[in-house]
Amino acid sequence: MKIKNLLPITGAIFFIIIVSSSCEKDISTLGSEVLGTETPNGILDDSQTVIAYSRKLGPVQSNRLPAYQLGVYNDPVFGKSTVSLLSQLTLSENDPMFGDNAEVDSVFVYLPYFSTATTVDSVTTYELDSIYGTSPINITISPSNYFLREYDPNSGFEEFQNYYTTEGETFEQYLDPELTVVENFIPTKNGYILYEDTDEEIELPPGLRVKLPIEFFQEKVIDMEGTPELRNSNNFKNFVRGLYFKASSVSNNGSLFIFDPSKAYITIFYSFDNEDEPDERENGTYRLNFSGINVNTFENELPSQIQNAVENPNIQTGNENLYLRGGDGIISIVELFGKDADNDGVADELQTLRDKKWLINEANLIFYVNQDLMVGGATEPERIVIYDLKNSNVLADYNFDTTNGLEPIDALNIHYGKLQRGSDGNGQYYKMKITNHISNLINKDSTNVPLGIVVSQNVLTRTTSKLQNPMEPNIEQVPTSSVVSPEGTILYGNATQNQEKRLKLQIYYTEPN
Repeated sequence: MKIKNLLPITGAIFFIIIVSSSCEKDISTLGSEVLGTETPNGILDDSQTVIAYSRKLGPVQSNRLPAYQLGVYNDPVFGKSTVSLLSQLTLSENDPMFGDNAEVDSVFVYLPYFSTATTVDSVTTYELDSIYGTSPINITISPSNYFLREYDPNSGFEEFQNYYTTEGETFEQYLDPELTVVENFIPTKNGYILYEDTDEEIELPPGLRVKLPIEFFQEKVIDMEGTPELRNSNNFKNFVRGLYFKASSVSNNGSLFIFDPSKAYITIFYSFDNEDEPDERENGTYRLNFSGINVNTFENELPSQIQNAVENPNIQTGNENLYLRGGDGIISIVELFGKDADNDGVADELQTLRDKKWLINEANLIFYVNQDLMVGGATEPERIVIYDLKNSNVLADYNFDTTNGLEPIDALNIHYGKLQRGSDGNGQYYKMKITNHISNLINKDSTNVPLGIVVSQNVLTRTTSKLQNPMEPNIEQVPTSSVVSPEGTILYGNATQNQEKRLKLQIYYTEPN
């Protein structure tokens, strides 16, 4: 799950175009300058104006996510984030029959981590993924009476209901007395061995597996056999409205994990009378799934210097540093080509390039990590993404990236360049290749929209999450993969005094005579 965090095709196409048209029109190629191992066929221009700054996001939609967080993570740069979870339970089978005199024997809730299993000589070991922090936390599990709606009544029940990252205090007003408290919890690589009646061994991958009190599930599930409440999941979701998992830190640090709710469940182990042997009991199991609505809630404690920086950005000339953080975190905005002084609807620098009719061989934004402010190493996000803020959509280069079929860890690494690390393991830069986007701006009169930069937990995820209150400039949605990520980084902006690492737009071009 964690991302560890075209050019050849595009270059070939341009080469064929140039060669095939050379008999009709003279083309002048003016040298070459390079960053990295690839050599664009053209001269480098990095004189165009770039303005970049960061904003703290307001409440962000945190339901309908591909994965969810739970726990406490104290980032060494961005401070502590506490993430809790409200989950709506659903029936695994409608109108279940449990047998005569059914009684609950035990109940367990299971939230599996992302992990990779390796089996050698019948021994299975696990490598965990998307685990952050190594310190103990407490998790309180309570029944919730807050009804999570599928559709929004304010839209006449025609649009989905959104729930947001700041609604924890509201949810906590509707809790019944706690079912249990998991104390001093730390995620481990240990799986679980279970046995069925036949003594068949079942192995569960690592995850949060907690025993719950039987009385609640006897009353709310087993004793309700044959009632309308168990007739279907819609009825059940109104009867048992969900469970709230509230995380808290034992110390200033903690542990946090990301999990897939479609693989999470509650198992009710029960027994009932044997119809053929009245003096004997049979065993059964029934599952409640987490396939209803799930919502993450956040409590963030940003350091004051970062809080001040993102609350007071310089939107006119840009900032020295850019901040990125997942969750309901921090986004950076990049605006290209400066101002429209003549008020013709097009930035003056962009109009100049359109008049020149350059053929764009390659265009990049290279974001250098400010290693003076970052701790580095495993705490740095492996991936960031760039997108069209106005339309909340990917850029043209997304669809031309030939690595889109790879696993998330390596996918889209041409357009969304992975974090390049130095020999010390610390991050150096991210290279965002936006060749097609710039070519369309210059040669196809595309709209010069502001661009958003966010961290990403999975660059293949195309969905977006809405902000409760849209922000300037045109920030209405953010990539969902950012909401799932707890990580952050600090990058050099366009206004830094470090010229070598200043954010620039690199354009390699061929100029027709």
